[in-house]
Parts: sequence; structure tokens; C-alpha cells
Amino acid sequence: MSTSLPSLYPFLRYEDPEAALRFLKQAFGFEERAVYRSPAGALAHVELTLGHGLVMFGGADTANRMKMATSKQVPAKNQGIYVVVTDPDALCARAKAAGASILMDLHDTEYGSRDFSALDPEGNIWSFGTYQPLAAPPPKG
Repeated sequence: MSTSLPSLYPFLRYEDPEAALRFLKQAFGFEERAVYRSPAGALAHVELTLGHGLVMFGGADTANRMKMATSKQVPAKNQGIYVVVTDPDALCARAKAAGASILMDLHDTEYGSRDFSALDPEGNIWSFGTYQPLAAPPPKG
């Protein structure tokens, strides 16, 4: 099966998905693609876009549907997602203005990228930079 559409879509779970939705839009400039709510009005599934990328997330009830009965089965926090952006300086300024906790300030890497990393309110790491992994030749060795 050949397609130009991605086959990997990051998915996160938030205890407070409403706060996550507001934060990701305000701090990082994500745009809503789809927002599905339960009959009671709770966020059930969210799809946000930034550039050509898409991330999905749900609320804590997602864990219940996945039958994560014990804490050993709940995915670890502090997971990270890397997002390719064209202007990391402007995005970092936006994130700081929105109150994001910056883990790694803007810097130039040895492989030619300009990057920064920030935490969302529930401890997930969001890294942004100009490095486009699939456009770069793989390292030799």
C-alpha cells in the first residue's frame, strides 16, 4: 500500500484535556482539526495540526477505555514529541509569553538545527526546531 499520508500519529492522554487544548493552541499555535466530545460534553478525542503535522489526544477516560487497570499499565509521563517549525525563535517567544516552562532554551545544534524544548502543563516534553529528519541524509557509520 503506497500513500503520501503519514502512518504515524502521536497520541497523548491528559488528566485535564480542556486545559491541554487551551495551552497547546495558545503557547505553540496548534490549530483544531477535529474535536469530539462525549454526550456529557467532555473531550473524548482531539486532533490538532501544526504545519504538516498532526497530534491527537484524549482525556483520562481514554485510559479506562484502554483497560489500564494498574499504574504499571499507564504510559509514563515526560514523553516527548519533536515538531519541525520554520521560525523557532518566534514560537519560543510565544510559548514564553503564554507561560510555558522552557526546558531547553533556543540554541543551534551541531547538526544545523535551531531548537528549544518546553513542558506542557502535564509534563510532556515538546521540542521544536528546524531539523527535518526525513529530509536529512542518514548518518554514516
